[in-house]
Amino acid sequence: MTTDAAAAGPAEGAASAGIVVAGVARSFGKVHAVRDATLTVPYGSVTALVGPNGSGKTTLLLMLASLLRPDAGRILIAGSDPVTDPRAVRAAMGWMPDILGSWASLTVRVTLELTGRLHGMPRERARRRADELVALVGLEALADQPTRVLSRGQKQRLSLARSLVHDPRVLLLDEPASGLDPAARVELRTLVRRFADEGRSVLVSSHVLAELEEMADAAVYLDAGTTVSAERIRRARTSLRDWRIRALDAAALEAALTRLGVPARRDHLGTLVGVRSETDAAGLLTRLVGEGVPVAVFTPAVGELEHTFLDLTRDAGAQPEIGSES
Repeated sequence: MTTDAAAAGPAEGAASAGIVVAGVARSFGKVHAVRDATLTVPYGSVTALVGPNGSGKTTLLLMLASLLRPDAGRILIAGSDPVTDPRAVRAAMGWMPDILGSWASLTVRVTLELTGRLHGMPRERARRRADELVALVGLEALADQPTRVLSRGQKQRLSLARSLVHDPRVLLLDEPASGLDPAARVELRTLVRRFADEGRSVLVSSHVLAELEEMADAAVYLDAGTTVSAERIRRARTSLRDWRIRALDAAALEAALTRLGVPARRDHLGTLVGVRSETDAAGLLTRLVGEGVPVAVFTPAVGELEHTFLDLTRDAGAQPEIGSES
């Protein structure tokens, strides 16, 4: 997975990308929610939208969904501008907000049928599509229950199904895993990858970075309403990163690290060392094995997305470095 989605202007990549954003800004009075967002999401791919609270992610998604007008810049969704042609955008785009209200007295099946009708589907086609989606999101047992009985996670499944009713080419998913149990999260990841494999452009915003790591091809980082530059991301990716080591003989590991001059600390899961690159990590593992340490686990303590995110949102602590020549 790459950690930055390619930036392009509206004239570039519009034919091959479901989402193109160039220099987009939006303010609310004196609050600059989005200052300068630029990104491209090609067809057949999943892009993660990552940033801290208040970074402008939701505002950007609302503009992509044609629900807010940008103050500056331009957006294309499946080749259409949400400002000048919102009808075309809504026909091509499926929108799953973080929280989508439901008609409490309507059943799951009727909710999906009505959503299809609102998209202009004939009645029988809307019924067939509702049945397909009930099965797709695993709500068969609740299909004829009113939506007020659904749990938070079940409502998320219904929200996802509603975004898919009209078979859109572009999907905007805001916190889709919220409220889902572990098994449902795995199913969601599989579904999102399937959507991309079917040729859709998928943009996913989530605070669960481990989930994004498993489903995304690329990531866009927002910081204070601005797309983080490729150079800043490159620096974050090459900063010191914790790797976790567990050995069958903890004393042997500690002694070997001391002999090698490698600073380390411990947490409840094992020993942590700061490593700058995978090449350096491989070199350290080779040296530990050469020292006779029975290494059982040697892995990054956090995923690449989380490492980059944390480095972008806080000053990196001064940690001792393991160089490739040490």
